Amino acid sequence: MSAGANLSVTDMRRAARHPVDHPVIAEHHVRGDMPLHICNISAHGFMVDNAEDLARGDRLMIRLPVIGLIEAYVIWTRDTRAGFQFERIIRLDDFVSLIDTLQPNPRLRRRR
Repeated sequence: MSAGANLSVTDMRRAARHPVDHPVIAEHHVRGDMPLHICNISAHGFMVDNAEDLARGDRLMIRLPVIGLIEAYVIWTRDTRAGFQFERIIRLDDFVSLIDTLQPNPRLRRRR
């Protein structure tokens, strides 16, 4: 039996990404606490721009406003960037509240 993440990226890359500037402390299952900087986010996942020590398939937990603790898997890495897929899709109403919290500039928010 295979263990690990079921990494699928089927059309999730087309999801609207919102620019954010949000530092988090991620809990890596092997490396422990890691400071990460989330630079964009969608209901399916997020991207960080300081992922020097991460590899595809790595699993971690982060705490987001409104959402709380959520698990994510590394889907891709390039240079110091990495893309993550949430272990579950965030509900639309929770995601809108999250963006309102993380992106205080109303000009950068998606129109409703």
